[in-house]
Amino acid sequence: MAQSLFKALKLRGACDIDVLAPGWSLPILERMPEVRRGVVMPLGHGEFGLGKRRTLGKSLAGEGYDQAIVLPGSLKSALVPFFAGIPRRTGFRGEMRYGLLNDLRPLDKAALPMTVQRFAALAAPAGTPLPAPFPMPRLIAQADNQPRLREAHALPAGVPAVAFMPGAEYGPAKQWSIPHFAALARSLAEQGFQVWVLGSNKDREAGEAIAAGNPAVRNLAGLTALGDAVDLLAMSAAAVTNDSGLMHVAAALDVPLVAIYGSSSPEHTPPLSQRVSIQTLRLDCSPCFKRVCPLGHTRCLTDIAPKRVLAALGELGLPCSAPASERSAAAVIPLVPSSLPGA
Repeated sequence: MAQSLFKALKLRGACDIDVLAPGWSLPILERMPEVRRGVVMPLGHGEFGLGKRRTLGKSLAGEGYDQAIVLPGSLKSALVPFFAGIPRRTGFRGEMRYGLLNDLRPLDKAALPMTVQRFAALAAPAGTPLPAPFPMPRLIAQADNQPRLREAHALPAGVPAVAFMPGAEYGPAKQWSIPHFAALARSLAEQGFQVWVLGSNKDREAGEAIAAGNPAVRNLAGLTALGDAVDLLAMSAAAVTNDSGLMHVAAALDVPLVAIYGSSSPEHTPPLSQRVSIQTLRLDCSPCFKRVCPLGHTRCLTDIAPKRVLAALGELGLPCSAPASERSAAAVIPLVPSSLPGA
């Protein structure tokens, strides 16, 4: 989602953009034409590491940066730009960052309800309206990597593929049930599609369960690097996903996408694309934003039937069929670029 910020900066004038980010995210940055280079953050999530942050900041001091834009709200995230002596250090108020940031902005959550809006707002002086049209994330797949991936994983080129992303790092309250994914995979296989399960090694077991007894499913979870997953998604005819990082990747590749929401909210972090069907039941108990269902039933996810998701794929243009009774209720109208506040 930070790519919308990078695009907004470029709209304001010529500039070079370097991004300090975790090492695992560099393949994503490589597929953003706005980014000159990625700089590896040597610390893990939640690690304070004052000495390492000071060393990294001092190493960047000679780069001549004019501005640093800090997206996280933590105190520690503001340390590297401060130690680097970057003249203008921009960010929203967070954990006592007075002095560390000298272009400190109040955050009006009502005016900027979406994370992507908050990022893009930091491209311009405080109070400036968001750019219109709103700059949407758009990744560029590495086309020369795609034939290699097909060969390495024996993926037939003549059969359209639907990508499944069954993982969600936050917890099971964001994960559509594996039996539902498996049932959907069977329906797609019967209609002539192959299914690629994408994710990390943590999703390997889920992929095996989805693939069990279904030769049309290829479980690639844990077998590909993040950059490879991006390039595989770009070759997919459509994708079905939980609210996850790969959901945003698929949206940024403009792949027709069914996004399934349970404990989280599509109003806060929607997939940013026009070819999206958001599936959410909006039960009284959701969104609860819990990792595990506090009521023990996870009905917000289990009550979304595979036939409903199949119908949503058909409405997005995938040549598949579902009962008419499912089609009429399949899709919740998604948040599209034209409906973003400030766009």
